[in-house]
Amino acid sequence: MIRTIVWNENIHETTSPAVADLYPDGMHGCIAAALNREEGIEATTATLQEPEHGLPAERIAGADVLIWWGHAAHGEISDAVVERVVEAVWGGMGLILLHSSHFAKIFKRLMGTPCNLTWREAGERERLWLTAPGHPIARGLPDHFELENEEMYGEPFGVPEPLETVFVSWFQGGEVFRSGLTWRRGAGNVFYFRPGHETYPTYHDANVQRVIANAVRWAANPDARRTGVTDAPNRPVADALEPIEQRGARLHHDGEDGFR
Repeated sequence: MIRTIVWNENIHETTSPAVADLYPDGMHGCIAAALNREEGIEATTATLQEPEHGLPAERIAGADVLIWWGHAAHGEISDAVVERVVEAVWGGMGLILLHSSHFAKIFKRLMGTPCNLTWREAGERERLWLTAPGHPIARGLPDHFELENEEMYGEPFGVPEPLETVFVSWFQGGEVFRSGLTWRRGAGNVFYFRPGHETYPTYHDANVQRVIANAVRWAANPDARRTGVTDAPNRPVADALEPIEQRGARLHHDGEDGFR
């Protein structure tokens, strides 16, 4: 089973009747319920209001994939939890960031860039085009699908060059946006997926649910999570493949710089 946590700040659902009507169990509940209908995925939820935001060390250690939705409370996320999640991603936990999570502390920390974009909240049509139809995240999807009402995000998108661009969106107002992007950070797979404004029924859409389920399977790296092996171990190497002659002081070994 791919052990998946669906995290949501759970603010709009508790403060806006319109959002509560669309997502009576929260956006996190809607996403988790769809994932739990998938073979081989076990999804649970966590929210901002829980102790340690529902992400204590032991829970993160047992997760294969974390899905993140945030918007109104980016600044309220504990820096300790951010570092805990980042360390887990480096160690192989998959991370999927949805919609306005482009501005989450965790995403900025992993990307090392402002992650800025342009936006317009007008409920306009979004058409998502597959630009990598052979990618595992695109499995079972048509060459394009539409969401009748969504918030517009537009380029430029201030993120590092991705490994793959899986989706590009066109909006009714004419803007385009790279709406499905992948990266690798350490041993962890990272996917950003744009749709998901809280006042629209986006997470009830079958194609959106298919993207998220595919992304969970793509992002999981259970071997790395189980062994703790990362892509770039930080350790001294005493032996060499070829003969070498020691030259100069060994500062890290002899303690002259405070390291032993």
